[in-house]
Amino acid sequence: MNMDNHYDAIVIGAGPAGLTAGIYLSRARMKTLIVSDGVAGGQMVLTHEIANYPGVESISGYQLSNIMKKQAKTFGCDIKTNVSLSSLNLQNELKHIILNDGSSFTSDAVILAPGGRPRTLGVNGEDEFRGKGISYCATCDGDFFTDKEIIVVGGGNSALEEAVSLTKYASRVTVVHQFDHFQAFEHAVEEARNNSRISFIMESTVASFYGTEKLESVDIKNLVTGKITKLKTDGVFIFIGYVPNTEFVRETIRLNQRGEIFVDSNMQTSAEGVFAAGDSTVKRFRQVTTAVGDGTIAALAASEYINSLKMKQKQIVRS
Repeated sequence: MNMDNHYDAIVIGAGPAGLTAGIYLSRARMKTLIVSDGVAGGQMVLTHEIANYPGVESISGYQLSNIMKKQAKTFGCDIKTNVSLSSLNLQNELKHIILNDGSSFTSDAVILAPGGRPRTLGVNGEDEFRGKGISYCATCDGDFFTDKEIIVVGGGNSALEEAVSLTKYASRVTVVHQFDHFQAFEHAVEEARNNSRISFIMESTVASFYGTEKLESVDIKNLVTGKITKLKTDGVFIFIGYVPNTEFVRETIRLNQRGEIFVDSNMQTSAEGVFAAGDSTVKRFRQVTTAVGDGTIAALAASEYINSLKMKQKQIVRS
């Protein structure tokens, strides 16, 4: 075994969960490697302003990501970003990964923190105005639309519950849904319908986003008639589902039907020595703070696992 390429722990993913895990592991003097197919910070980098992170009045996602990355590296954590996995073996006691550049690494423990991504509409202007009027998180961004008129896209529980929640800020909320009925629980539908600030455009979808420096209007397409209507708006919140980035462990780790990783209270997965944290796990709330909490627990539990493994190996040598 090449000890230069052997780590106590490898963290897959460099979002807030992965970076937190790297900070805690490295500070506990665990030789740690973080690998990510994107930049450090994950989706957090796309957030223009984070105003609900405890102890920090306001900070951009990019700034917070850089601080976390710097902390991890200060404690000795190695970080490789913009690399993808070529192969992954989590079944043996010695974990093994190979990256797309051919480099190979082993470890005693692995923390899976690949995060996830909101399901997108995939229409013109969506990428351009993400974070500039388009949001996928009411808790994160609702306050920025105080006294503004906004649109919520979706018809499930999340969409209707968040639409109601957003009326605490917005002067008007228009729900746009592709069907003539909702997929939400009846109480969520009733609460939304009874809210005087919420109106509905059914059997329709947002077809395009327009603006200059920020979002200014959208095209609403009626899916029955095909008619397109332009609607001015200050913001659009999209709640049409969530996709965990877990395709690469589908054959080796127990997932639920949505592809989320099952974990116990110690963030332990179905595979021994493999832990998971953040948005890729089975959970209700997805926030930077919950990801940080998951990463902390996963790192502490992984540290205990690694130490017990080293103790066992010493006992074998002595005997």
